[in-house]
Amino acid sequence: MASVKDVFEFIDSIAPFDTQQQWDNSGFLVGDIDKIVKKIGVVLDITPETIDLAAMHEVDLIVSHHPVIFKPQKSFTKNNAAYQLAVKGINAICAHTSLDSADGGVNDVLAQLLGLRRVEPFYADENETPLLRVGFVNEMNAKTLAKTVANALGHENYAVKYCDGGKPIETVAVCGGAGDSFIEDIVQADIDAYVTGEAGYHDMLYACESGLTLIVAGHFETENPIVRVLAQKLDLQFEDIQTVIIPQKPSIKYLTVE
Repeated sequence: MASVKDVFEFIDSIAPFDTQQQWDNSGFLVGDIDKIVKKIGVVLDITPETIDLAAMHEVDLIVSHHPVIFKPQKSFTKNNAAYQLAVKGINAICAHTSLDSADGGVNDVLAQLLGLRRVEPFYADENETPLLRVGFVNEMNAKTLAKTVANALGHENYAVKYCDGGKPIETVAVCGGAGDSFIEDIVQADIDAYVTGEAGYHDMLYACESGLTLIVAGHFETENPIVRVLAQKLDLQFEDIQTVIIPQKPSIKYLTVE
C-alpha cells in the first residue's frame, strides 16, 4: 500500500511544488505524511461540506486544487476546515499554482475544453513560470467565443460575462481562476481574446478600450475540470488505492430574471 508521502511525491512529479508562485501555499498541509492511504478523494475546494462527504466515503487523503490553509492563521477552531480534517484524521495535499502551470494541468485542460489549437505557454511579465496558455481558434466574433465558453463549462443557471474587443478573434489566452492581473500583459502581446475566471468592472473597460475581448467565466467553472483529470492520473498511478471525486457545486449562484 502507498503512503501519503508516495502520493505527494507523485503529484510533485507531475506538478512540481517548487514551481508554485511565491504567495502560494501548495504542498502537504494537514496530517501524517507516513500514513498508509486506502482511499483518495479529489476536489477543487476543501470545505466543511466536502470534508463531511469525504468522511462519509471513508476517504483518508484529500487532494485538492485550492490550499486548505492559504493565509497565515492564528487559531484553528471547530468551523475551520483544517481543524475538521485533523479531527477526522483526513490528510490533505493541495496543488494550486503548481498545477496551474504544469503540463496537462489546469490551463492545458481549460484550453483543450475550449478547443484551442497549437497551444503554447504564455510568459507574462515578472512570472518565470508560465501559468497561462495561448492558442488558436477558427476566426470568430466575441459573442460566438462567449457561447463556446458557456457551452464548454456550463451548468444549470450558469452565465458568462464578456466585453467585445471589436475585432475578429483567432488567438485566445486562457487562465483558470483569478487571472485578471494578466490582462495588461495579454493586451501588450496583441492577443485577440482572453478567457479567465475573474475580472472586475474596470478590467473589462480597459480590455474593451484596448481591443481585447475579455470573457469572465467563473473561478470554479474554469478550474473544476482539472478534478476529473487529476483523479484519473491518481487512479492510474495507484491501482491498489481507490480514487473518488468528491461531489462539489459552485458556491456562487446565478439568478436569471424572467
